[in-house]
Amino acid sequence: MRGRWNPMRAAHRMKEKKVEIGFCGPGLMGAPMIRHLLRAGHAVQVWNRTRAKAEALVPDGATVASTPAELVSRAQAVFLCVLDAAAVEEVVFGANGIVPAAMQQKGDNRVRWIVDHGSIPPSATRAFARRAAEADIGWIDAPVSGGVAGAIAGTLAVMAGGEAADVAAVTPAIEAYAARVTHMGAAGAGQTTKLCNQAIVTSTVAAIAEAVSLAQRSGIDAARLTQALAGGWADSVLLQTFVPRMTQSGQPPIGALSTFQKDVDTIAAAAYETGTPMPVSGAVQQLLRLGAAMGLADADLSGFIDVLQTPRKNG
Repeated sequence: MRGRWNPMRAAHRMKEKKVEIGFCGPGLMGAPMIRHLLRAGHAVQVWNRTRAKAEALVPDGATVASTPAELVSRAQAVFLCVLDAAAVEEVVFGANGIVPAAMQQKGDNRVRWIVDHGSIPPSATRAFARRAAEADIGWIDAPVSGGVAGAIAGTLAVMAGGEAADVAAVTPAIEAYAARVTHMGAAGAGQTTKLCNQAIVTSTVAAIAEAVSLAQRSGIDAARLTQALAGGWADSVLLQTFVPRMTQSGQPPIGALSTFQKDVDTIAAAAYETGTPMPVSGAVQQLLRLGAAMGLADADLSGFIDVLQTPRKNG
């Protein structure tokens, strides 16, 4: 069926003509992404399980849908930024989901692409892509890196999986909030790349927390690590971001440790499936499980430091 229309021509139209986009999940990441789409001139209809989060974007120019199914009436592409694979499946394939509604539509004015910006297992992505293809819908797994700050600045890095023509078709819209879109391969390749990213990020943030803890227990001002290590091999965006968050109070949250927990659990599953030794990620997984047992699952991503700073006993 998809051979009846030209995805490359559709991509050109998306770039030259502002299109209507459906967006599910206006959270910490999704809301600024939607605002960038609106500023770029796209019409965006938003759905969220908590309607108030969608309605908060109305002053920016968004309209609100009552169900995911409602998004397909005008949108060519539906973007997802939801919690996990279960949420993706419900939004896309559930009774009031995108695919069942799209299958009732006819003609060219229908959903052609689903873009998943969340982080879910590659195996789930491949299964979802096969199911979407049966409805003549292209699936692009497009997890992002750059955090809330990158979403607000419009400088996210997007790692995409899917058919090359489908990725090319949605790239002009994604560029409203991304500095770079890299096509990594077939469906699931974007998610695998994001797991590589998260393996590096979670391990690095855990190491920064260890360094901050060591500095504090040694009686030096850990807040000065950013200055002392600037320009050296240990310097990084993560160092400059997380040392202040671990040493100063009153910082606005940028995510929850439970998100890191979900990611490292997915990394562990992928490592098992591929027979990949990942001892460092395994240690981080146990650290995060300890944090959850301590009641820190909803703590900020910098909460690694709270897991490590159990009061020291002398004598």
